[in-house]
Amino acid sequence: MPGMTAVTTALPEGWTLRRPTLDDVTEILALAHASDVASVGAPDYTAEEVREALTEPNTDMTRDSWVALDGDGAIVGWAYPHNADGGPRDFADIYVWPERGLPAMRPLLALMMDRMSERAAELGHDPYEVRAGAIPTEQPYIDALTDAGFVFLKQHARMQMSLAGVSPTPPAPPPGVTVRTVRSDDETEMRRFHEVIATAFRDSDHQAPGYDDWRKQVDNATSNSFDEWFVAEVDGEVVGALQSSDSGAEDNEGWVTRLATLRAYRKKGVGAALLRQAFAVYAGKGRIHAGLGVDLANPTEAARLYYAVGMTPLYRANVYRTYVAAKAV
Repeated sequence: MPGMTAVTTALPEGWTLRRPTLDDVTEILALAHASDVASVGAPDYTAEEVREALTEPNTDMTRDSWVALDGDGAIVGWAYPHNADGGPRDFADIYVWPERGLPAMRPLLALMMDRMSERAAELGHDPYEVRAGAIPTEQPYIDALTDAGFVFLKQHARMQMSLAGVSPTPPAPPPGVTVRTVRSDDETEMRRFHEVIATAFRDSDHQAPGYDDWRKQVDNATSNSFDEWFVAEVDGEVVGALQSSDSGAEDNEGWVTRLATLRAYRKKGVGAALLRQAFAVYAGKGRIHAGLGVDLANPTEAARLYYAVGMTPLYRANVYRTYVAAKAV
């Protein structure tokens, strides 16, 4: 790529690379937590999220991911991709242990970028967009991304709000709108739930996996609290959907994975009603926070909604982008 600096794949003497397994989840989580504390001041990754990252659609641990081990055999780095829908855009994540894991950062990034070219060919996209994220204070990683040809694109925010004082009885939704729990045992409804998300996401910069891949993610989750999943109906038609994840439960946080409202029903209180329903259920379970992630450049102005219901950014992260050419294995 023009302007790209050569990135070494050499590790310090005695350090090694291998593929991760699910037996590594605990150690990888410790690495992620150390990175979180250094960059944002507190752990912000869960064991469930590690498992999801290692097993999501279009991620094969034996080909797509690496862990770096120092001379003592401890995991000090982790690299993995994220492209659940198999589309023309991937996301590269690199975690290293603060300070002592820095020698693994650029080698892992170089391996991941080479693998991205192969994934481009395997998934049938050329060129292939690759994104990566960094907290603004993570200058060594930002420098590594810049040297690898990435340029700044936009920011995401990790939003949170306290549930102190939130009633387990949600306020009434707007007139004509009904909010209820999803019927998770009804295949037709689950397909409609996914369809609303996929349709709404087409108006944003977000990717939504196809139904089969999405359903596989849901079924492979360690647990699903479907009483925290909601649909909004107007005249009996599902026009909005909120999907929660149990990934935040270990931190006593309710987590909104996806919130979607069809275009014709936006700015009519549907999204806010779904959120307040979720907050009420989270609070009724004794959760202390509600959280989610948002693209601050989302053309649907999702961030405005989250501010309006009382959420604020816990931290912001930069998103960077580059492109690679497909390279057959």
